[in-house]
Amino acid sequence: MVSQSSSCRPKQAAELLGVGNATLWRWAKQRPDFPKPRRLSLRCTVFDTSEILAWRDAQVSGKGATQ
Repeated sequence: MVSQSSSCRPKQAAELLGVGNATLWRWAKQRPDFPKPRRLSLRCTVFDTSEILAWRDAQVSGKGATQ
């Protein structure tokens, strides 16, 4: 059985994290521990939902880098 991870568009990822789109993109660019976006096509970029949630949980538990 092949496991498929779900992905979400940047707006949905920002909503999951409780931040705006600009903050999401800034974190993606500046924070080395932040999940990297995946470009599906020229106009379609997604984030792995499980990676976003794991990163968020790591921040809450204090394991992530602070900025």
